[in-house]
Amino acid sequence: MRQRVGLGYDTHKFGAARPLKLGGVTIEHTSGLSGHSDGDAVAHAVIDALLGAAAMGDIGGVFPDTDPKWKGADSMLMVAEVKRRLHAANYFVFNVDITVVTELPKIAPHALAIRESLAQALGVAVGAVSVKGKTNEKMDTVGRGKALKVFAIVSLGGA
Repeated sequence: MRQRVGLGYDTHKFGAARPLKLGGVTIEHTSGLSGHSDGDAVAHAVIDALLGAAAMGDIGGVFPDTDPKWKGADSMLMVAEVKRRLHAANYFVFNVDITVVTELPKIAPHALAIRESLAQALGVAVGAVSVKGKTNEKMDTVGRGKALKVFAIVSLGGA
């Protein structure tokens, strides 16, 4: 059995006139995140981690921001497409660990919903997905509430 690990990272600025979506979950906040698709930085970091673990490139190569097909797209559809590609290559997800760094909104009240959303999209048990929130201690753009960043690590298995 092959075992692979991938690391993903994404960051987006707040300020978009749309709902804030993280891991497919709409969260009450003053604004959404900028980005070509729906700005779901959690989904994007997970996508990069999955693609990296399978050596299938990165989110920009698979879902380029020059392609109008992905303008405003639901990032969970992108997660589903990556899952399809992994399955076709005989990979499956062991687990996903995510850290969201933001001053606001607080992540803890939404962590279970994000875990459930990602688990469903990836076809794994909720216990295989971890979501944690951290602050940036008021340092830099993230600490001033102007942006957030997300780190994700995944473990894949395969035949």
